[in-house]
Amino acid sequence: MAATLGPLGSWQQWRRCLSARDGSRMLLLLLLLGSGQGPQQVGAGQTFEYLKREHSLSKPYQGVGTGSSSLWNLMGNAMVMTQYIRLTPDMQSKQGALWNRVPCFLRDWELQVHFKIHGQGKKNLHGDGLAIWYTKDRMQPGPVFGNMDKFVGLGVFVDTYPNEEKQQEVMAQKRRYSPGVQRVFPYISAMVNNGSLSYDHERDGRPTELGGCTAIVRNLHYDTFLVIRYVKRHLTIMMDIDGKHEWRDCIEVPGVRLPRGYYFGTSSITGDLSDNHDVISLKLFELTVERTPEEEKLHRDVFLPSVDNMKLPEMTAPLPPLSGLALFLIVFFSLVFSVFAIVIGIILYNKWQEQSRKRFY
Repeated sequence: MAATLGPLGSWQQWRRCLSARDGSRMLLLLLLLGSGQGPQQVGAGQTFEYLKREHSLSKPYQGVGTGSSSLWNLMGNAMVMTQYIRLTPDMQSKQGALWNRVPCFLRDWELQVHFKIHGQGKKNLHGDGLAIWYTKDRMQPGPVFGNMDKFVGLGVFVDTYPNEEKQQEVMAQKRRYSPGVQRVFPYISAMVNNGSLSYDHERDGRPTELGGCTAIVRNLHYDTFLVIRYVKRHLTIMMDIDGKHEWRDCIEVPGVRLPRGYYFGTSSITGDLSDNHDVISLKLFELTVERTPEEEKLHRDVFLPSVDNMKLPEMTAPLPPLSGLALFLIVFFSLVFSVFAIVIGIILYNKWQEQSRKRFY
Protein backbone atom coordinates (compact mmCIF):
# COMPACT_ATOMS: atom_id res chain seq x y z
CA MET A 1 0.00 0.00 0.00
CA ALA A 2 1.14 3.56 -0.58
CA ALA A 3 2.60 5.52 2.31
CA THR A 4 4.01 9.02 2.51
CA LEU A 5 7.21 8.55 4.51
CA GLY A 6 10.58 10.12 5.14
CA PRO A 7 11.90 13.35 3.68
CA LEU A 8 9.53 13.28 0.70
CA GLY A 9 6.46 13.54 2.89
CA SER A 10 8.20 15.83 5.35
CA TRP A 11 9.04 18.29 2.58
CA GLN A 12 5.36 18.77 1.73
CA GLN A 13 4.62 19.54 5.37
CA TRP A 14 7.57 21.93 5.64
CA ARG A 15 6.48 23.75 2.47
CA ARG A 16 2.96 24.33 3.79
CA CYS A 17 4.43 25.53 7.05
CA LEU A 18 6.80 27.89 5.29
CA SER A 19 4.00 29.57 3.37
CA ALA A 20 2.26 30.46 6.63
CA ARG A 21 5.23 32.08 8.41
CA ASP A 22 7.03 35.38 8.09
CA GLY A 23 10.48 35.84 6.55
CA SER A 24 12.55 35.29 9.67
CA ARG A 25 10.81 32.03 10.50
CA MET A 26 11.17 30.91 6.89
CA LEU A 27 14.92 31.37 7.09
CA LEU A 28 15.10 29.44 10.36
CA LEU A 29 13.05 26.55 9.00
CA LEU A 30 15.15 26.38 5.84
CA LEU A 31 18.31 26.23 7.92
CA LEU A 32 16.86 23.43 10.01
CA LEU A 33 15.73 21.55 6.92
CA GLY A 34 19.09 21.85 5.23
CA SER A 35 21.19 20.95 8.27
CA GLY A 36 20.04 17.35 8.43
CA GLN A 37 21.01 17.25 12.11
CA GLY A 38 17.58 17.33 13.72
CA PRO A 39 15.31 14.30 14.03
CA GLN A 40 12.54 13.67 11.56
CA GLN A 41 9.62 11.48 12.49
CA VAL A 42 8.90 8.47 10.31
CA GLY A 43 5.91 6.20 10.39
CA ALA A 44 3.35 6.09 13.17
CA GLY A 45 5.29 7.99 15.81
CA GLN A 46 7.74 5.26 16.82
CA THR A 47 10.80 5.93 14.67
CA PHE A 48 13.07 8.93 14.20
CA GLU A 49 15.73 9.38 11.54
CA TYR A 50 19.02 11.28 11.52
CA LEU A 51 20.95 11.99 8.35
CA LYS A 52 24.45 10.48 8.43
CA ARG A 53 26.60 12.67 6.22
CA GLU A 54 29.56 10.31 6.17
CA HIS A 55 27.39 7.73 4.39
CA SER A 56 25.42 10.19 2.23
CA LEU A 57 26.02 11.74 -1.17
CA SER A 58 24.38 14.72 -2.86
CA LYS A 59 25.16 17.63 -5.17
CA PRO A 60 27.69 19.21 -5.58
CA TYR A 61 29.32 15.81 -4.90
CA GLN A 62 32.11 16.97 -2.66
CA GLY A 63 34.30 14.21 -1.27
CA VAL A 64 33.98 12.02 -4.36
CA GLY A 65 37.12 10.83 -6.10
CA THR A 66 39.70 8.11 -6.39
CA GLY A 67 42.00 9.20 -3.56
CA SER A 68 42.21 7.80 -0.05
CA SER A 69 40.96 11.06 1.47
CA SER A 70 37.60 10.91 -0.31
CA LEU A 71 34.46 9.66 1.41
CA TRP A 72 33.31 8.08 -1.85
CA ASN A 73 35.49 6.31 -4.41
CA LEU A 74 34.78 5.93 -8.12
CA MET A 75 35.67 2.80 -10.04
CA GLY A 76 35.75 1.84 -13.70
CA ASN A 77 33.86 4.12 -16.10
CA ALA A 78 31.99 6.05 -13.38
CA MET A 79 32.17 9.83 -13.82
CA VAL A 80 31.15 12.82 -11.71
CA MET A 81 28.88 15.19 -13.64
CA THR A 82 27.22 18.43 -12.55
CA GLN A 83 23.77 16.99 -11.85
CA TYR A 84 24.53 13.30 -11.28
CA ILE A 85 27.18 10.60 -11.07
CA ARG A 86 27.08 8.45 -14.17
CA LEU A 87 27.99 4.84 -13.40
CA THR A 88 27.90 3.79 -17.04
CA PRO A 89 27.16 5.71 -20.24
CA ASP A 90 24.81 4.46 -22.95
CA MET A 91 27.64 2.50 -24.57
CA GLN A 92 28.46 -1.19 -24.86
CA SER A 93 30.78 -3.05 -22.47
CA LYS A 94 31.05 -0.40 -19.75
CA GLN A 95 31.30 -0.94 -16.02
CA GLY A 96 31.32 1.54 -13.15
CA ALA A 97 30.79 1.78 -9.41
CA LEU A 98 30.64 4.20 -6.50
CA TRP A 99 31.66 3.03 -3.01
CA ASN A 100 31.56 4.60 0.42
CA ARG A 101 34.91 4.45 2.22
CA VAL A 102 33.40 4.57 5.72
CA PRO A 103 32.04 1.28 7.13
CA CYS A 104 28.54 1.52 8.59
CA PHE A 105 28.08 0.40 12.20
CA LEU A 106 24.42 1.41 12.55
CA ARG A 107 21.96 -1.21 13.76
CA ASP A 108 18.89 0.32 12.11
CA TRP A 109 19.10 2.43 8.99
CA GLU A 110 17.35 3.62 5.86
CA LEU A 111 19.05 4.30 2.54
CA GLN A 112 17.22 6.50 0.03
CA VAL A 113 18.50 6.29 -3.55
CA HIS A 114 17.62 8.92 -6.15
CA PHE A 115 18.51 7.47 -9.55
CA LYS A 116 17.73 7.65 -13.25
CA ILE A 117 18.00 5.00 -15.97
CA HIS A 118 17.58 6.18 -19.55
CA GLY A 119 18.89 5.59 -23.04
CA GLN A 120 18.18 5.20 -26.71
CA GLY A 121 17.29 1.51 -26.57
CA LYS A 122 13.70 0.49 -27.21
CA LYS A 123 11.75 -2.42 -25.67
CA ASN A 124 14.10 -5.20 -24.48
CA LEU A 125 17.01 -3.54 -26.29
CA HIS A 126 18.64 -1.95 -23.27
CA GLY A 127 20.57 -3.15 -20.25
CA ASP A 128 21.63 -4.25 -17.88
CA GLY A 129 20.61 -2.25 -14.80
CA LEU A 130 22.17 -1.16 -11.55
CA ALA A 131 22.65 -2.55 -8.04
CA ILE A 132 22.81 -1.09 -4.55
CA TRP A 133 25.11 -2.88 -2.12
CA TYR A 134 25.73 -3.31 1.58
CA THR A 135 28.66 -5.71 1.58
CA LYS A 136 31.77 -6.77 3.44
CA ASP A 137 34.06 -6.06 0.46
CA ARG A 138 34.20 -2.90 -1.63
CA MET A 139 35.77 -1.89 -4.95
CA GLN A 140 35.71 -5.45 -6.29
CA PRO A 141 34.69 -5.43 -9.98
CA GLY A 142 32.84 -8.43 -11.29
CA PRO A 143 29.95 -9.80 -13.36
CA VAL A 144 27.05 -9.05 -10.97
CA PHE A 145 25.97 -5.59 -12.14
CA GLY A 146 29.61 -4.56 -12.03
CA ASN A 147 30.40 -6.11 -8.63
CA MET A 148 32.01 -9.39 -7.57
CA ASP A 149 30.11 -12.67 -7.57
CA LYS A 150 29.75 -14.61 -4.29
CA PHE A 151 29.65 -11.35 -2.36
CA VAL A 152 29.04 -11.22 1.40
CA GLY A 153 26.12 -9.01 2.38
CA LEU A 154 23.02 -7.54 0.73
CA GLY A 155 22.44 -6.74 -2.93
CA VAL A 156 19.38 -4.93 -4.33
CA PHE A 157 19.11 -5.13 -8.11
CA VAL A 158 17.25 -2.91 -10.55
CA ASP A 159 17.37 -5.31 -13.49
CA THR A 160 16.30 -3.90 -16.85
CA TYR A 161 16.97 -6.84 -19.17
CA PRO A 162 15.05 -10.18 -18.99
CA ASN A 163 17.73 -12.81 -19.63
CA GLU A 164 15.48 -15.67 -18.48
CA GLU A 165 12.68 -14.62 -20.80
CA LYS A 166 15.00 -14.79 -23.80
CA GLN A 167 16.28 -18.20 -22.71
CA GLN A 168 12.72 -19.47 -22.36
CA GLU A 169 11.78 -18.16 -25.78
CA VAL A 170 14.71 -20.00 -27.36
CA MET A 171 13.93 -23.24 -25.53
CA ALA A 172 10.23 -22.94 -26.33
CA GLN A 173 11.06 -22.72 -30.01
CA LYS A 174 13.32 -25.77 -29.78
CA ARG A 175 11.16 -27.96 -27.54
CA ARG A 176 7.69 -26.60 -28.41
CA TYR A 177 6.49 -25.86 -24.92
CA SER A 178 5.07 -22.73 -23.32
CA PRO A 179 7.34 -20.86 -20.91
CA GLY A 180 6.30 -20.55 -17.26
CA VAL A 181 5.30 -17.49 -15.30
CA GLN A 182 7.35 -14.54 -16.49
CA ARG A 183 8.30 -11.41 -14.63
CA VAL A 184 7.74 -7.98 -16.16
CA PHE A 185 10.94 -5.96 -16.53
CA PRO A 186 12.45 -3.68 -15.29
CA TYR A 187 12.37 -5.71 -12.09
CA ILE A 188 13.66 -5.02 -8.57
CA SER A 189 14.91 -7.95 -6.49
CA ALA A 190 17.02 -8.50 -3.38
CA MET A 191 19.57 -11.13 -2.39
CA VAL A 192 21.43 -11.93 0.84
CA ASN A 193 24.66 -13.84 0.42
CA ASN A 194 27.21 -15.29 2.83
CA GLY A 195 29.80 -15.72 0.10
CA SER A 196 28.66 -19.19 -0.95
CA LEU A 197 26.07 -18.32 -3.61
CA SER A 198 26.49 -17.26 -7.22
CA TYR A 199 24.10 -14.88 -8.91
CA ASP A 200 22.35 -16.77 -11.73
CA HIS A 201 22.42 -14.39 -14.72
CA GLU A 202 20.59 -16.78 -17.03
CA ARG A 203 17.59 -16.75 -14.68
CA ASP A 204 17.93 -13.11 -13.56
CA GLY A 205 18.76 -14.16 -10.00
CA ARG A 206 15.45 -15.97 -9.48
CA PRO A 207 16.92 -18.98 -7.53
CA THR A 208 18.38 -16.76 -4.80
CA GLU A 209 16.05 -13.78 -4.63
CA LEU A 210 14.24 -12.87 -1.40
CA GLY A 211 11.43 -11.18 -3.31
CA GLY A 212 10.82 -8.69 -6.05
CA CYS A 213 8.46 -6.43 -7.94
CA THR A 214 8.06 -4.80 -11.33
CA ALA A 215 9.36 -1.23 -11.53
CA ILE A 216 8.95 0.68 -14.79
CA VAL A 217 11.82 3.14 -14.29
CA ARG A 218 13.34 3.75 -17.74
CA ASN A 219 13.11 7.04 -19.62
CA LEU A 220 10.81 8.75 -17.14
CA HIS A 221 10.48 12.53 -17.08
CA TYR A 222 10.22 12.76 -13.30
CA ASP A 223 12.39 11.66 -10.38
CA THR A 224 12.62 8.00 -9.36
CA PHE A 225 13.53 6.84 -5.86
CA LEU A 226 14.25 3.59 -4.08
CA VAL A 227 14.41 3.16 -0.31
CA ILE A 228 16.01 0.26 1.56
CA ARG A 229 15.05 0.10 5.22
CA TYR A 230 16.61 -2.28 7.77
CA VAL A 231 14.96 -2.21 11.21
CA LYS A 232 14.95 -4.95 13.85
CA ARG A 233 16.12 -7.62 11.39
CA HIS A 234 13.31 -6.55 9.05
CA LEU A 235 14.23 -5.66 5.47
CA THR A 236 11.80 -3.43 3.57
CA ILE A 237 12.26 -2.09 0.05
CA MET A 238 9.92 0.56 -1.33
CA MET A 239 9.90 2.74 -4.42
CA ASP A 240 8.60 6.08 -5.60
CA ILE A 241 8.56 5.83 -9.40
CA ASP A 242 5.16 7.33 -10.27
CA GLY A 243 5.95 10.98 -9.62
CA LYS A 244 3.41 11.12 -6.76
CA HIS A 245 5.86 11.47 -3.83
CA GLU A 246 4.48 8.29 -2.30
CA TRP A 247 6.30 5.11 -1.35
CA ARG A 248 4.96 1.85 -2.77
CA ASP A 249 5.82 -1.50 -1.23
CA CYS A 250 8.09 -3.80 -3.21
CA ILE A 251 9.84 -6.30 -0.91
CA GLU A 252 9.36 -7.12 2.77
CA VAL A 253 11.41 -9.85 4.43
CA PRO A 254 11.58 -10.52 8.19
CA GLY A 255 14.47 -12.32 9.87
CA VAL A 256 17.27 -10.78 7.79
CA ARG A 257 20.55 -10.76 9.72
CA LEU A 258 23.15 -8.32 8.46
CA PRO A 259 26.44 -7.70 10.28
CA ARG A 260 27.57 -4.20 11.11
CA GLY A 261 30.72 -2.68 9.64
CA TYR A 262 29.90 -3.31 5.97
CA TYR A 263 30.11 -0.78 3.11
CA PHE A 264 27.44 0.89 0.99
CA GLY A 265 27.93 1.15 -2.75
CA THR A 266 26.23 1.14 -6.11
CA SER A 267 27.38 -0.30 -9.42
CA SER A 268 26.27 -0.91 -12.98
CA ILE A 269 27.35 -2.76 -16.11
CA THR A 270 26.47 -2.83 -19.80
CA GLY A 271 27.11 -5.54 -22.36
CA ASP A 272 25.88 -5.80 -25.93
CA LEU A 273 22.97 -3.63 -24.76
CA SER A 274 23.39 -0.43 -22.78
CA ASP A 275 21.79 2.47 -20.89
CA ASN A 276 22.79 5.54 -18.96
CA HIS A 277 22.78 4.59 -15.26
CA ASP A 278 22.86 7.76 -13.13
CA VAL A 279 22.89 8.19 -9.36
CA ILE A 280 21.67 11.63 -8.25
CA SER A 281 21.85 11.16 -4.48
CA LEU A 282 22.32 8.59 -1.75
CA LYS A 283 21.02 9.54 1.69
CA LEU A 284 21.52 7.30 4.69
CA PHE A 285 19.48 7.87 7.85
CA GLU A 286 20.10 6.37 11.25
CA LEU A 287 16.80 5.12 12.63
CA THR A 288 16.24 5.19 16.37
CA VAL A 289 13.74 2.59 17.51
CA GLU A 290 12.75 1.33 20.91
CA ARG A 291 13.69 -2.22 21.87
CA THR A 292 12.45 -4.34 24.73
CA PRO A 293 15.01 -6.26 26.83
CA GLU A 294 13.91 -9.41 25.02
CA GLU A 295 14.54 -7.78 21.65
CA GLU A 296 17.95 -6.60 22.81
CA LYS A 297 18.90 -10.19 23.63
CA LEU A 298 17.39 -11.48 20.40
CA HIS A 299 18.96 -8.87 18.13
CA ARG A 300 22.58 -9.40 19.03
CA ASP A 301 25.30 -8.70 16.50
CA VAL A 302 25.86 -11.33 13.84
CA PHE A 303 29.05 -12.06 11.96
CA LEU A 304 27.74 -13.61 8.76
CA PRO A 305 24.67 -12.59 6.70
CA SER A 306 21.70 -14.94 6.91
CA VAL A 307 17.93 -15.06 6.57
CA ASP A 308 15.65 -16.91 8.98
CA ASN A 309 13.84 -19.86 7.40
CA MET A 310 16.19 -19.73 4.40
CA LYS A 311 19.05 -22.20 4.28
CA LEU A 312 22.29 -20.77 2.95
CA PRO A 313 25.21 -23.13 2.27
CA GLU A 314 27.69 -23.33 5.12
CA MET A 315 30.87 -21.38 4.70
CA THR A 316 34.13 -22.94 5.87
CA ALA A 317 35.89 -20.34 7.96
CA PRO A 318 39.52 -19.86 6.86
CA LEU A 319 42.17 -20.83 9.39
CA PRO A 320 43.84 -17.87 11.09
CA PRO A 321 47.42 -17.22 9.95
CA LEU A 322 50.14 -18.63 12.17
CA SER A 323 52.29 -16.26 14.18
CA GLY A 324 56.08 -16.28 13.84
CA LEU A 325 56.53 -18.00 17.21
CA ALA A 326 53.98 -20.69 16.42
CA LEU A 327 55.60 -21.35 13.05
CA PHE A 328 59.06 -21.59 14.69
CA LEU A 329 57.83 -24.04 17.32
CA ILE A 330 56.17 -26.22 14.69
CA VAL A 331 59.37 -26.35 12.60
CA PHE A 332 61.56 -26.91 15.67
CA PHE A 333 59.54 -29.79 17.06
CA SER A 334 59.21 -31.30 13.59
CA LEU A 335 63.00 -31.35 13.26
CA VAL A 336 63.43 -32.80 16.77
CA PHE A 337 60.88 -35.51 16.00
CA SER A 338 62.62 -36.28 12.70
CA VAL A 339 66.05 -36.57 14.36
CA PHE A 340 64.59 -38.72 17.13
CA ALA A 341 62.95 -41.03 14.60
CA ILE A 342 66.20 -41.35 12.62
CA VAL A 343 68.21 -42.20 15.77
CA ILE A 344 65.67 -44.81 16.86
CA GLY A 345 65.71 -46.26 13.36
CA ILE A 346 69.52 -46.52 13.35
CA ILE A 347 69.55 -48.22 16.79
CA LEU A 348 66.92 -50.76 15.74
CA TYR A 349 68.77 -51.44 12.49
CA ASN A 350 72.10 -52.09 14.33
CA LYS A 351 70.38 -54.48 16.76
CA TRP A 352 68.78 -56.31 13.87
CA GLN A 353 72.21 -56.70 12.19
CA GLU A 354 73.81 -58.05 15.39
CA GLN A 355 71.07 -60.62 15.81
CA SER A 356 71.44 -61.64 12.19
CA ARG A 357 75.23 -62.24 12.59
CA LYS A 358 74.64 -64.32 15.76
CA ARG A 359 72.18 -66.56 13.96
CA PHE A 360 74.63 -66.97 11.07
CA TYR A 361 77.46 -68.24 13.33
